[in-house]
Amino acid sequence: MFTLLSKRILTCMTLSAVCAFSIGTTAAFAADPVKLRISTPAVESDWHAKMLTVFKDELAKTAPGVFNVEIHLNASLFKQGTEPAAMQRGNLDMAMISAQDIAKQIPAWSVFTAGYLIRDPGHQKKVFNSDIGEEFYQMVADDMNIEILDVGYLGTRQLNLANDKKINTLSDLAGVKLRMPGSDAWLFLGNALGADATPLAFGEVYTGLQTGTIDGQDNPLPTVKAAKFYEVTKQIVLTQHLVDAVFLSMSKETYDELTADQQEKVQAAAAVATAFNNENRIADEASLVDFFKNEGLNVYEPDVAAFRDQVQKAYLSSEFAKDWPEGIVDRVNAIQ
Repeated sequence: MFTLLSKRILTCMTLSAVCAFSIGTTAAFAADPVKLRISTPAVESDWHAKMLTVFKDELAKTAPGVFNVEIHLNASLFKQGTEPAAMQRGNLDMAMISAQDIAKQIPAWSVFTAGYLIRDPGHQKKVFNSDIGEEFYQMVADDMNIEILDVGYLGTRQLNLANDKKINTLSDLAGVKLRMPGSDAWLFLGNALGADATPLAFGEVYTGLQTGTIDGQDNPLPTVKAAKFYEVTKQIVLTQHLVDAVFLSMSKETYDELTADQQEKVQAAAAVATAFNNENRIADEASLVDFFKNEGLNVYEPDVAAFRDQVQKAYLSSEFAKDWPEGIVDRVNAIQ
């Protein structure tokens, strides 16, 4: 009898152990974190790189153990501009993409590459948080299979000239050889500003300014400082002609596999991250005005309203505008 009882006890203990192991194993599998690989060309010191760390930390705080966020900087995972295709192929979970990237596949998005459409970082946020943003984000979800989580401020492009001629309106830029990136869209913007748009590789800009191959270049102020263009120029004209954006995005395949709660946590973390980026980048740009003045450059604002009026007219009568939704410029302009 003792032996039979012992066998029964042993059997029950074994079954209990198996059940416990099975439950524990299931729980372990259920607890496996969701891997999110992010690729960016940004360097560690860039606010955009730091923004991704904020995103990661925010998820760790609001959803501990749920996500495993891997941040790959310096284009070490995918080259700049190839991230959208990588997300579409299912090879990448997240990236920061530009309106220029999107416009290559959705021509209607070229409206957000146009000069003087977005007025400032605050206006940018309001536009993309409105029904306009919802409409354009849906295009990306439907046509590119990419979910845009939020918009971040990339910077405001200003004119940086080697001469000291005062610039107030577009006519003052007549004959000025203004370096622009080599695409049709960028060259159109340079010419629309009244200058003689001149394509030149970024790495040749410093020498070009030094030798007179070009008379000026346009970039956000942090770039002017980082590339030391202020050493070979005399003035910065705060034309504010392009308020650029970067869109923190996720492969829709990855996004759709998340639970509703996980999606909510991801969206909230993206909002915290872009707010961090915007606040610090705006503060950076403001402080640089004094830096350039101290370096001996003349820094001033021209008749921006006149620039905006003429540049928008140039775009509206261009080939680019044929791809834009009807009335989109008026809708964007109406957002205050």
